[in-house]
Amino acid sequence: MCLVFVCGEDEKVLSRQPAPGACPYCGGMIQAMDVETRWNFCFLPLYFKTKRRYYCTICTRPLVLQ
Repeated sequence: MCLVFVCGEDEKVLSRQPAPGACPYCGGMIQAMDVETRWNFCFLPLYFKTKRRYYCTICTRPLVLQ
């Protein structure tokens, strides 16, 4: 029996810009990234979603807003 995965997820960075504030871990500059996520099934796009993600430029930790 052979199982082939024909689904996939692609992420593409649309833009980057500096965000206000400082990293709570190291005090570095925070950068905001707009990322487009696309789910594919047999190379056919099924789902698109754009998210904004924040991360530190020095320690490269992803930051979560609470």
